[in-house]
Amino acid sequence: MHRQKPVAERPRSDKRRSKRWGVILAGGDGTRLLSLTRAISGDDRPKQFCSLTGGETLLDQTRRRVSGMIADRRTLFLLTQTHERFYANQLAGVAGERLLTQPYNHGTAPAIAYSLTYIDRLDPDAVVAFFPSDHHFANDNAFAAHIDLAFAQAEMDPERVILLGILPDAPEESYGWIEPGESVAGGAVSEVRRFWEKPSRRVATQLMRGGCLWNSFVMVGRVSAFLAMIRRTLPELLTSFTGMQSSALREIYAKIPAANFSNDVLSARPSDLTVLPARGLGWSDLGEPQRVMSAIPKLNWNLHSESILPGLEVPA
Repeated sequence: MHRQKPVAERPRSDKRRSKRWGVILAGGDGTRLLSLTRAISGDDRPKQFCSLTGGETLLDQTRRRVSGMIADRRTLFLLTQTHERFYANQLAGVAGERLLTQPYNHGTAPAIAYSLTYIDRLDPDAVVAFFPSDHHFANDNAFAAHIDLAFAQAEMDPERVILLGILPDAPEESYGWIEPGESVAGGAVSEVRRFWEKPSRRVATQLMRGGCLWNSFVMVGRVSAFLAMIRRTLPELLTSFTGMQSSALREIYAKIPAANFSNDVLSARPSDLTVLPARGLGWSDLGEPQRVMSAIPKLNWNLHSESILPGLEVPA
Protein backbone atom coordinates (compact mmCIF):
# COMPACT_ATOMS: atom_id res chain seq x y z
CA MET A 1 0.00 0.00 0.00
CA HIS A 2 1.29 3.45 -0.90
CA ARG A 3 2.05 5.26 2.37
CA GLN A 4 1.39 8.97 2.61
CA LYS A 5 3.27 11.41 4.79
CA PRO A 6 1.05 12.74 7.55
CA VAL A 7 -0.07 16.33 7.12
CA ALA A 8 1.51 18.56 9.73
CA GLU A 9 -0.78 19.94 12.44
CA ARG A 10 -0.64 23.71 12.75
CA PRO A 11 -1.72 25.51 15.94
CA ARG A 12 -3.95 28.56 15.50
CA SER A 13 -5.04 31.20 18.00
CA ASP A 14 -7.22 33.61 16.01
CA LYS A 15 -10.00 34.55 18.43
CA ARG A 16 -12.22 35.62 15.57
CA ARG A 17 -12.27 31.99 14.49
CA SER A 18 -12.80 30.48 17.92
CA LYS A 19 -16.29 29.23 17.06
CA ARG A 20 -15.37 27.79 13.70
CA TRP A 21 -15.61 24.04 13.31
CA GLY A 22 -14.94 21.97 10.22
CA VAL A 23 -16.09 18.49 9.24
CA ILE A 24 -14.25 16.71 6.45
CA LEU A 25 -16.63 14.19 4.94
CA ALA A 26 -14.55 11.13 4.11
CA GLY A 27 -16.97 8.25 4.67
CA GLY A 28 -18.16 7.60 1.13
CA ASP A 29 -17.49 4.38 -0.76
CA GLY A 30 -16.48 6.02 -4.05
CA THR A 31 -18.13 3.32 -6.12
CA ARG A 32 -18.52 5.40 -9.29
CA LEU A 33 -14.76 5.96 -9.51
CA LEU A 34 -13.75 2.50 -8.32
CA SER A 35 -12.65 1.29 -11.76
CA LEU A 36 -10.09 4.10 -11.91
CA THR A 37 -8.92 4.04 -8.30
CA ARG A 38 -8.50 0.26 -8.44
CA ALA A 39 -6.33 0.62 -11.54
CA ILE A 40 -4.17 3.26 -9.82
CA SER A 41 -3.85 1.75 -6.34
CA GLY A 42 -4.41 -1.94 -6.96
CA ASP A 43 -7.12 -2.21 -4.31
CA ASP A 44 -10.67 -1.08 -3.63
CA ARG A 45 -9.94 2.12 -1.74
CA PRO A 46 -12.45 4.97 -2.15
CA LYS A 47 -11.22 7.92 -4.19
CA GLN A 48 -10.60 10.20 -1.18
CA PHE A 49 -7.83 7.87 -0.02
CA CYS A 50 -6.27 7.54 -3.45
CA SER A 51 -3.46 9.56 -4.98
CA LEU A 52 -4.84 10.32 -8.43
CA THR A 53 -1.77 12.37 -9.36
CA GLY A 54 1.04 10.41 -7.73
CA GLY A 55 1.34 12.87 -4.82
CA GLU A 56 -1.14 13.77 -2.13
CA THR A 57 -4.39 11.91 -1.77
CA LEU A 58 -7.61 13.88 -2.13
CA LEU A 59 -8.05 13.60 1.66
CA ASP A 60 -4.56 15.04 2.21
CA GLN A 61 -5.36 17.93 -0.12
CA THR A 62 -8.65 18.65 1.67
CA ARG A 63 -7.00 18.48 5.07
CA ARG A 64 -4.26 20.89 4.06
CA ARG A 65 -6.79 23.26 2.52
CA VAL A 66 -9.02 23.29 5.61
CA SER A 67 -6.07 23.72 8.01
CA GLY A 68 -5.59 27.23 6.68
CA MET A 69 -9.10 28.23 7.75
CA ILE A 70 -10.06 26.22 10.85
CA ALA A 71 -8.04 25.19 13.90
CA ASP A 72 -6.89 21.59 13.75
CA ARG A 73 -8.42 20.80 17.15
CA ARG A 74 -11.84 21.81 15.81
CA THR A 75 -11.53 19.92 12.53
CA LEU A 76 -13.25 16.53 12.55
CA PHE A 77 -13.05 13.65 10.10
CA LEU A 78 -16.20 11.70 9.31
CA LEU A 79 -15.07 8.19 8.38
CA THR A 80 -16.34 4.65 7.89
CA GLN A 81 -14.85 1.75 9.82
CA THR A 82 -14.59 -0.56 6.83
CA HIS A 83 -12.13 1.91 5.24
CA GLU A 84 -9.75 1.97 8.20
CA ARG A 85 -6.94 0.20 6.37
CA PHE A 86 -6.94 3.00 3.81
CA TYR A 87 -6.98 6.02 6.15
CA ALA A 88 -5.13 4.74 9.24
CA ASN A 89 -1.72 5.83 7.97
CA GLN A 90 -2.92 9.18 6.61
CA LEU A 91 -4.59 10.14 9.89
CA ALA A 92 -2.11 8.50 12.26
CA GLY A 93 -1.34 11.75 14.09
CA VAL A 94 -4.92 12.88 14.59
CA ALA A 95 -6.40 12.70 18.10
CA GLY A 96 -9.03 9.99 18.46
CA GLU A 97 -11.78 12.40 19.51
CA ARG A 98 -11.50 14.08 16.11
CA LEU A 99 -12.21 10.86 14.21
CA LEU A 100 -15.96 10.21 13.95
CA THR A 101 -16.13 6.69 12.64
CA GLN A 102 -19.38 5.21 11.36
CA PRO A 103 -19.72 1.42 11.53
CA TYR A 104 -20.65 1.56 7.83
CA ASN A 105 -21.67 4.11 5.22
CA HIS A 106 -25.39 4.88 5.45
CA GLY A 107 -25.54 7.97 3.27
CA THR A 108 -24.70 11.61 3.87
CA ALA A 109 -27.68 12.46 6.11
CA PRO A 110 -26.72 10.12 9.00
CA ALA A 111 -23.06 11.16 8.65
CA ILE A 112 -23.92 14.84 8.93
CA ALA A 113 -26.44 14.33 11.75
CA TYR A 114 -23.85 12.31 13.68
CA SER A 115 -21.20 15.00 13.36
CA LEU A 116 -23.60 17.85 14.19
CA THR A 117 -24.90 16.28 17.40
CA TYR A 118 -21.31 15.55 18.41
CA ILE A 119 -20.28 19.18 17.91
CA ASP A 120 -23.45 20.47 19.57
CA ARG A 121 -22.57 18.64 22.78
CA LEU A 122 -19.11 20.27 22.80
CA ASP A 123 -19.95 23.75 21.53
CA PRO A 124 -23.62 24.66 20.98
CA ASP A 125 -22.60 28.07 19.62
CA ALA A 126 -20.40 26.56 16.92
CA VAL A 127 -20.45 27.65 13.30
CA VAL A 128 -19.74 24.56 11.19
CA ALA A 129 -18.42 24.06 7.67
CA PHE A 130 -18.72 20.76 5.81
CA PHE A 131 -16.09 19.84 3.24
CA PRO A 132 -16.33 16.82 0.91
CA SER A 133 -12.92 15.14 0.79
CA ASP A 134 -13.19 13.90 -2.78
CA HIS A 135 -13.31 17.23 -4.65
CA HIS A 136 -10.55 19.29 -6.21
CA PHE A 137 -9.96 23.05 -5.96
CA ALA A 138 -7.24 24.53 -8.14
CA ASN A 139 -7.23 27.89 -6.31
CA ASP A 140 -7.02 27.36 -2.56
CA ASN A 141 -6.73 31.08 -1.82
CA ALA A 142 -9.95 31.88 -3.66
CA PHE A 143 -11.66 28.99 -1.91
CA ALA A 144 -10.52 30.25 1.52
CA ALA A 145 -11.79 33.75 0.73
CA HIS A 146 -15.23 32.39 -0.10
CA ILE A 147 -15.33 30.26 3.06
CA ASP A 148 -14.39 33.31 5.15
CA LEU A 149 -17.28 35.16 3.55
CA ALA A 150 -19.64 32.25 4.24
CA PHE A 151 -18.61 32.16 7.91
CA ALA A 152 -19.23 35.91 8.17
CA GLN A 153 -22.66 35.46 6.57
CA ALA A 154 -23.52 32.68 9.03
CA GLU A 155 -22.75 35.07 11.89
CA MET A 156 -25.15 37.65 10.43
CA ASP A 157 -27.88 35.16 9.47
CA PRO A 158 -27.87 32.53 12.24
CA GLU A 159 -31.01 30.70 11.11
CA ARG A 160 -29.92 29.76 7.60
CA VAL A 161 -27.23 27.55 6.12
CA ILE A 162 -25.01 28.92 3.33
CA LEU A 163 -24.20 26.73 0.32
CA LEU A 164 -21.22 27.36 -1.92
CA GLY A 165 -22.57 27.48 -5.47
CA ILE A 166 -20.08 27.21 -8.34
CA LEU A 167 -20.59 29.37 -11.42
CA PRO A 168 -20.83 26.76 -14.20
CA ASP A 169 -18.74 26.67 -17.34
CA ALA A 170 -20.71 23.85 -18.98
CA PRO A 171 -24.26 22.39 -18.88
CA GLU A 172 -23.15 19.49 -16.69
CA GLU A 173 -25.76 16.74 -16.46
CA SER A 174 -24.32 14.76 -13.56
CA TYR A 175 -24.09 17.62 -11.06
CA GLY A 176 -26.75 18.97 -8.74
CA TRP A 177 -27.82 22.52 -9.58
CA ILE A 178 -29.03 25.35 -7.34
CA GLU A 179 -31.56 27.85 -8.63
CA PRO A 180 -30.98 31.17 -6.80
CA GLY A 181 -33.81 33.45 -5.75
CA GLU A 182 -33.75 37.05 -4.56
CA SER A 183 -30.56 38.59 -3.23
CA VAL A 184 -30.33 38.82 0.54
CA ALA A 185 -29.58 42.20 2.13
CA GLY A 186 -25.92 42.98 1.56
CA GLY A 187 -25.84 41.26 -1.82
CA ALA A 188 -23.22 38.54 -1.20
CA VAL A 189 -25.72 35.68 -1.04
CA SER A 190 -29.11 34.88 -2.52
CA GLU A 191 -32.09 32.90 -1.35
CA VAL A 192 -32.46 29.38 -2.76
CA ARG A 193 -35.53 28.85 -4.92
CA ARG A 194 -35.07 25.14 -5.66
CA PHE A 195 -32.66 22.32 -6.53
CA TRP A 196 -32.25 20.44 -9.79
CA GLU A 197 -30.59 17.05 -9.40
CA LYS A 198 -28.76 15.67 -12.44
CA PRO A 199 -30.88 17.37 -15.10
CA SER A 200 -30.94 16.44 -18.76
CA ARG A 201 -28.56 18.23 -21.12
CA ARG A 202 -31.40 20.40 -22.40
CA VAL A 203 -32.51 21.39 -18.89
CA ALA A 204 -28.91 21.93 -17.75
CA THR A 205 -28.38 24.31 -20.67
CA GLN A 206 -31.47 26.27 -19.62
CA LEU A 207 -30.31 26.32 -16.00
CA MET A 208 -26.89 27.64 -17.00
CA ARG A 209 -28.44 30.40 -19.11
CA GLY A 210 -30.77 31.27 -16.23
CA GLY A 211 -27.94 31.91 -13.77
CA CYS A 212 -28.14 28.66 -11.83
CA LEU A 213 -25.13 27.26 -9.98
CA TRP A 214 -23.48 23.91 -9.44
CA ASN A 215 -23.98 22.55 -5.93
CA SER A 216 -20.51 21.96 -4.44
CA PHE A 217 -22.00 20.46 -1.24
CA VAL A 218 -19.71 22.77 0.76
CA MET A 219 -21.97 24.16 3.49
CA VAL A 220 -21.50 26.64 6.34
CA GLY A 221 -23.90 27.52 9.15
CA ARG A 222 -24.48 27.59 12.85
CA VAL A 223 -24.84 24.14 14.34
CA SER A 224 -28.30 25.17 15.52
CA ALA A 225 -29.35 26.07 11.94
CA PHE A 226 -28.26 22.68 10.61
CA LEU A 227 -29.99 20.83 13.43
CA ALA A 228 -33.21 22.79 12.95
CA MET A 229 -33.22 21.89 9.26
CA ILE A 230 -32.78 18.19 9.99
CA ARG A 231 -35.42 18.36 12.72
CA ARG A 232 -37.92 19.64 10.15
CA THR A 233 -37.12 16.95 7.59
CA LEU A 234 -35.72 13.84 9.30
CA PRO A 235 -36.78 14.20 12.96
CA GLU A 236 -36.43 10.51 13.80
CA LEU A 237 -32.88 10.45 12.45
CA LEU A 238 -31.91 13.40 14.62
CA THR A 239 -33.54 11.85 17.69
CA SER A 240 -31.48 8.70 17.16
CA PHE A 241 -28.22 10.63 17.57
CA THR A 242 -29.28 13.09 20.28
CA GLY A 243 -27.77 12.09 23.61
CA MET A 244 -26.14 9.08 21.98
CA GLN A 245 -23.42 7.15 23.77
CA SER A 246 -20.52 6.13 21.55
CA SER A 247 -21.04 2.49 22.52
CA ALA A 248 -24.50 2.59 20.93
CA LEU A 249 -23.36 3.81 17.52
CA ARG A 250 -23.46 0.42 15.80
CA GLU A 251 -26.92 -0.27 17.20
CA ILE A 252 -28.16 3.11 15.95
CA TYR A 253 -26.80 2.54 12.45
CA ALA A 254 -28.48 -0.86 12.36
CA LYS A 255 -31.87 0.78 12.96
CA ILE A 256 -31.83 4.02 10.97
CA PRO A 257 -32.62 4.06 7.24
CA ALA A 258 -30.08 5.30 4.72
CA ALA A 259 -30.70 8.91 3.70
CA ASN A 260 -29.19 11.49 1.36
CA PHE A 261 -28.67 14.96 2.79
CA SER A 262 -29.08 16.73 -0.56
CA ASN A 263 -32.31 14.99 -1.48
CA ASP A 264 -33.91 14.50 1.92
CA VAL A 265 -32.89 17.71 3.69
CA LEU A 266 -31.59 20.46 1.40
CA SER A 267 -34.11 19.97 -1.39
CA ALA A 268 -36.94 19.79 1.12
CA ARG A 269 -36.01 23.04 2.90
CA PRO A 270 -34.76 25.64 0.37
CA SER A 271 -36.18 28.40 2.60
CA ASP A 272 -33.60 27.43 5.26
CA LEU A 273 -30.75 28.11 2.83
CA THR A 274 -28.86 30.82 1.03
CA VAL A 275 -26.29 30.38 -1.72
CA LEU A 276 -22.96 32.13 -2.17
CA PRO A 277 -21.90 32.25 -5.85
CA ALA A 278 -18.25 31.33 -6.33
CA ARG A 279 -16.00 31.82 -9.33
CA GLY A 280 -12.32 31.24 -9.96
CA LEU A 281 -12.00 28.23 -7.66
CA GLY A 282 -11.11 25.65 -10.30
CA TRP A 283 -13.59 23.24 -8.72
CA SER A 284 -14.11 19.69 -9.95
CA ASP A 285 -16.28 16.94 -8.49
CA LEU A 286 -14.18 13.93 -9.40
CA GLY A 287 -17.06 11.48 -9.26
CA GLU A 288 -16.57 9.56 -12.48
CA PRO A 289 -13.52 8.30 -14.43
CA GLN A 290 -14.29 10.37 -17.51
CA ARG A 291 -14.59 13.52 -15.40
CA VAL A 292 -11.14 12.91 -13.92
CA MET A 293 -9.73 12.50 -17.40
CA SER A 294 -11.49 15.63 -18.61
CA ALA A 295 -10.00 17.58 -15.71
CA ILE A 296 -6.41 16.59 -16.43
CA PRO A 297 -5.53 19.33 -18.96
CA LYS A 298 -6.87 22.25 -16.92
CA LEU A 299 -5.45 20.87 -13.67
CA ASN A 300 -2.02 20.13 -15.17
CA TRP A 301 -2.05 16.62 -13.78
CA ASN A 302 0.60 14.18 -14.91
CA LEU A 303 -1.74 11.26 -15.52
CA HIS A 304 -2.20 9.32 -18.72
CA SER A 305 -5.48 7.51 -19.11
CA GLU A 306 -4.22 5.08 -21.75
CA SER A 307 -1.91 3.53 -19.17
CA ILE A 308 -4.74 3.16 -16.64
CA LEU A 309 -8.03 2.65 -18.43
CA PRO A 310 -7.69 2.11 -22.19
CA GLY A 311 -11.33 3.06 -22.78
CA LEU A 312 -10.82 6.61 -21.53
CA GLU A 313 -9.12 9.44 -23.34
CA VAL A 314 -7.49 12.58 -22.02
CA PRO A 315 -8.79 15.61 -23.96
CA ALA A 316 -6.19 17.60 -25.83
